[in-house]
Amino acid sequence: MIDAARRWHELQSGRGIPQEILAGAPASPWVHDPRDFAAPDEPADTPSRVSALGLLGGSGTVLDVGCGGGAAAFALVGALTAVTGVDHQPDMLEVFAEGARRRGIPYTTVEGRWPEIAAKAGHADVVVSHHVLHNVVDLPPFVAALTAAARSGVVVEMFDEHPMAWLDPLWLRFHGLRRPEPARTVDAVAVLTDMGIAPDVARWERESPPRQDAEWVTRRLCLPAERVGDVGEALAALPERPRHAATLTWRV
Repeated sequence: MIDAARRWHELQSGRGIPQEILAGAPASPWVHDPRDFAAPDEPADTPSRVSALGLLGGSGTVLDVGCGGGAAAFALVGALTAVTGVDHQPDMLEVFAEGARRRGIPYTTVEGRWPEIAAKAGHADVVVSHHVLHNVVDLPPFVAALTAAARSGVVVEMFDEHPMAWLDPLWLRFHGLRRPEPARTVDAVAVLTDMGIAPDVARWERESPPRQDAEWVTRRLCLPAERVGDVGEALAALPERPRHAATLTWRV
């Protein structure tokens, strides 16, 4: 394994929840409401959207890897001729399919994990993958499959650090767990560079979301429901978290 890929692997592996904490969790810390991931009717004009539209060149097909509700793909409405959504959660794919039908876009959904189901997903003019890299431990095969699936190019959007890194002070407070350093955009770019890919990198600031609900954070921290009040107080004391994002674009 090349050095950059090894560093990414080690940093990402260190972000897992220790088994002893998971074993005591009263509920799964990874439950999400798929409706929270529905694509907005009016997409934000982000660098990621601009890059993908540029690669499409007016019209074309899109493959959305880790699609959720389709925010990345449906931001390209007007240029989309057909779209394929890939996600390992069937309830996310239901939201994606409903969004495609409502917008009148021909669509296909593929359930499974990338890159294992890459062959089933097929090819598209442009491949997009937003906020998925921080869930990937072995980055080279993931990126290689994105590249192989694209006819024109790939657009990846990511936060500069793991999107849950802002909870690190709460892991320390409630579990005495000191979280390791998260992988960052520069680490992802180093992996791509070692693979012979020279991405264009646009750094920008995403709009800050409302503060997370204390019940959700309590579950994410593997704590029982009776700790919601304590978690709410701890959340209120946290500073506003930055939303530094990056768009990585490369042609094939």
